[in-house]
Amino acid sequence: MNSLVDLLIALPARIAAHFSWAGPLLARLVVGYVFMWTGWQKLNNLEVMTQRFAEWGIPFPALMTPFASAVECVGGIALILGLFTRIFGAQLAFVMIVAVSAAKFGDWATGWRAGENSIDGLLGMEEFTYMAVFFWLAIAGPGKVSLDHLLLQKAGQDGEAKSM
Repeated sequence: MNSLVDLLIALPARIAAHFSWAGPLLARLVVGYVFMWTGWQKLNNLEVMTQRFAEWGIPFPALMTPFASAVECVGGIALILGLFTRIFGAQLAFVMIVAVSAAKFGDWATGWRAGENSIDGLLGMEEFTYMAVFFWLAIAGPGKVSLDHLLLQKAGQDGEAKSM
């Protein structure tokens, strides 16, 4: 039993430890790019996006549209760089909560009551995947290949930087 555990659990864990930097980096690059780009598009189409925010029932759409769009664009850039990752991860997770509740949940709930949707439909929304990645980045941090890690090292906080 011990050799099976070593082969199937411990050995892959030892191998993966050498690549622990890759997971956070890849996650940051992918979601960072997506949100940088979509935020930029929204900032360049504020009139249309403000109308959509109003249709979705988001309060103060004239204020919230440029704010959320800027958080997406600037947050995406920051995630790509690994800068203030936990802060932007939390902010973007919140943006996804608002997006799901305002733009998607009503349609899903209507289908649920009609027997057409399942929990798979809710959890299968791409917004839920983004939300999960953002929560993970907010909690776990950016990893070692990041400006956050570099800044912690420069500030002499190696112990905290090692936990990234």
